[in-house]
Amino acid sequence: MSFGLIFEKKSRVLRIAELNFAIKQLLESNVPLLWVRGEISNLVKATSGHWYFALKDDKAQVRCVMFRNKNQLLSNLIGNEQQVANGQQVEILAAVTLYEQRGDFQLTVEQMRPAGLGALYEQFERLKQLLESEGLFSAARKRALPSFPKRIGIVTSPQAAALRDVLATLKLRLPSVPVLLYPAAVQGAGSAEKIAAAIAAANRRAECDVLIVCRGGGSIEDLWAFNEEVVARAIAASDIPIVSGVGHETDFTIADFVADERAPTPTAAAQRVAPDRHALLGGLRGMAQHLQRAQRNRLRNAMQAVDYLQRRLVHPAQQLQHQTRQLNQLQQRMQRAFIYRTQQQHWQWQSLAQRLRAAGSDFARLRERQANLAQRLDKAMRALQAMRSGRIENLAQHLILLDPKQVLARGYSLVQDAGGSVVSDAGQAAVGAELRITFAQGWARTEVKERSGE
Repeated sequence: MSFGLIFEKKSRVLRIAELNFAIKQLLESNVPLLWVRGEISNLVKATSGHWYFALKDDKAQVRCVMFRNKNQLLSNLIGNEQQVANGQQVEILAAVTLYEQRGDFQLTVEQMRPAGLGALYEQFERLKQLLESEGLFSAARKRALPSFPKRIGIVTSPQAAALRDVLATLKLRLPSVPVLLYPAAVQGAGSAEKIAAAIAAANRRAECDVLIVCRGGGSIEDLWAFNEEVVARAIAASDIPIVSGVGHETDFTIADFVADERAPTPTAAAQRVAPDRHALLGGLRGMAQHLQRAQRNRLRNAMQAVDYLQRRLVHPAQQLQHQTRQLNQLQQRMQRAFIYRTQQQHWQWQSLAQRLRAAGSDFARLRERQANLAQRLDKAMRALQAMRSGRIENLAQHLILLDPKQVLARGYSLVQDAGGSVVSDAGQAAVGAELRITFAQGWARTEVKERSGE
């Protein structure tokens, strides 16, 4: 039911529950979440985990409730929920409401932080963005810490509990390394400038090769010196690698971002710069054992190699006897090979001699046969020559008889037309045609006057 509907009739009498509900609706729908600052009083932490308290200033107060699911998240802002107590100045983000059963106006708290923390956070973020834009947080400018530092420097307060933790850790891990303290106040007015001056002094004196800048845990105000720009720029300008170990693991400061390495606690910073001597000794023992095993294995291998070579090693007299036996064996093999080769050649010579003797008697017969064949060949050649000569003479006589000149010599003549063709028929010669007449001696040209085909 809305507020307007409830009060639209002035004569209507409301029940208390209706009135409180309407006012609650009015408050919650018209007043947004808002930050309120004041002092905690009458704090009650119920067994249910909810907190009930009043927030007051010098003129007024207001009831507040912070439910368990909200106050359990305070460790990041307050540091520890047990630090919330009466008399503490805080800032709360709350919704305005009304507790209907009792008609009490109250604030339902969503967040809580120490008074002034909002301004500190804004200052923290502005400086962080500025330094990050300048590259002071860049991983490229971070330097590696020395593996085995010769001297370790510490920038902190001589009265700080963190110094005792760091010294105890360094003594336990690497007691042989000297530790130099560069004292500086780590809390309060002017502490940031003193920390920066201590870092600069360590760089001028150049007595150590790694620096630890540290202090123990506390509120954001307690750690604020390490969020100052002067400390950040001193760390960035340092030629000596710096490890930042400020506060607890959940605490982050500007110094952590600028330092070459951030450690969650001062003890962790000491552990980071000093290698554990027990681990080193254990590693050395392991390496020594490995070397001993390697040496034993190498010695055993060498002994086996010597035994193997010793078995192969022969006394010169034995080696000479062995070589003499080999030489005798080779000499015997050569003699056997020479005898066998000689016998083979002797057998070949005998075979050739027999073949030559057998061929000697055949040689006379071959010569006689050759002479006989030569006579027969000569006789055949002569007969063939006589026969061919007679045939040639016969053919020559026939050629003489067939020679046209011989015919012409007997009074005949050869008649040819203008084209050189022989005219053997009067029909071939037209009247008026020129003819060539060849005689045995010379020729004459004539013209056909008259012809007869018979």
